[in-house]
Amino acid sequence: IVFNEELGNPFIIAHSVSFVKSDMHSVAVLLLRVEKDELDTKGSGFHITLEWVTIAEISKEGDHRYEIFKRRVLQGKSVPHYAAIEPSGNGLMIVSYKPFRFMQDEDDKLEENDDAEATNEKKDPLYYWQQTEDDVTITIHIPEDMTKDDIKVRFSPDNICVTLKDQPPLMEGKLYSSVDHESCTWIIRENKSLEISLIKKNEGPRWPELIVGDTRGEFIMDSSQCSAITESLMHLTSEVMNPNPEKENPPCNAQELEECDAFLEDSASLCRFDGDTLKVTHVINLGSNQYLFSVVVDPREMPCFCLRHDVDALLWQPHSDQPENMWEHIATFNALGYVQASKQDKKFMACAPDYSYAALCECLRRVFIYRQPTPLSTVLYNRKEGRQVGQVAKQLVATLEANDPILGFQATSERLFVLTTKTLFLIKVNSGN
Repeated sequence: IVFNEELGNPFIIAHSVSFVKSDMHSVAVLLLRVEKDELDTKGSGFHITLEWVTIAEISKEGDHRYEIFKRRVLQGKSVPHYAAIEPSGNGLMIVSYKPFRFMQDEDDKLEENDDAEATNEKKDPLYYWQQTEDDVTITIHIPEDMTKDDIKVRFSPDNICVTLKDQPPLMEGKLYSSVDHESCTWIIRENKSLEISLIKKNEGPRWPELIVGDTRGEFIMDSSQCSAITESLMHLTSEVMNPNPEKENPPCNAQELEECDAFLEDSASLCRFDGDTLKVTHVINLGSNQYLFSVVVDPREMPCFCLRHDVDALLWQPHSDQPENMWEHIATFNALGYVQASKQDKKFMACAPDYSYAALCECLRRVFIYRQPTPLSTVLYNRKEGRQVGQVAKQLVATLEANDPILGFQATSERLFVLTTKTLFLIKVNSGN
């Protein structure tokens, strides 16, 4: 035994990697726990913790031993579908329904509180703005002693800059859309506020923001605009799925969806956390792309994850060392997304590392194997459409000679391993070379 340590509450190992950094061998392990909330009684009364433990080989006076190098804890409210450490140990990727975040040490919390107080002081908007189809009005509160000579407002077709006395610009940046800068004006109101009028170059379109990327202002909408917008949005909330008869195909008709297509979770997110800053560097909302399973295709890479895209299932390979191609689509299983949704007793899913087949099992006895389409040796015609079919995908069903619950399921390129409470079954799917 080269390392032995009590780590507190029971856990399961979600993932682990071994790597060498700065000539030091390390093992990073992700421990998953379900813990009871002591204070929070809302929801289930439990939370999920992921403890990221890094064990490193320490050499002291010729004595080699392993010690805990770092311990970091993430907390969330749902069990992650997928959680894996990058091969370099530099980051972590999680697919989960509810978000995870790192629990901070006391020192970090104090710093964060200071930041929070600072942001609270700046809570009041810097400016307020309103708009009509023709113009935009901006109101800025200015100090009592300001005169007209202290204020400089510069307009250009796409930009605005407001400066008070010799201070840095109060507001400056690219406007959401072009203005007729020669017709723009500003005045000082009696209540010591600066009022700026911008004349829109293109009448009609509403601006979602005033200055691109500036969140320091607050948009004010008057009641007449509210009712106009409500009216213009009415067609989107119609009880009829496709109120516009000219558009033949609605994007999605709820009546056409079968019961097996509806799954409980609204949407999950894929997050990448940086190991040093503990901050989220990437976040992708998976929307209706339901998580199906994960599989190790290349032991040097992170596990792949499979998502449902419409009726198909797509396999994605994370590449932590390629920021511009962080997730690569490497395989497609045609119609698997739809087929798996109809299996009410589905327990495990997997696919071969060479993508030759995907498989799923029910809680008892039955195993379904879906081979990828292969070319046909004989000519086959689709009688309905009158076209020749060049390849066909086969579905196989294996029934285990046991009524014991299935506990484990693992696919290799040639065989499928199915573990029940009493027996390990091997199903030969492809013949070896």
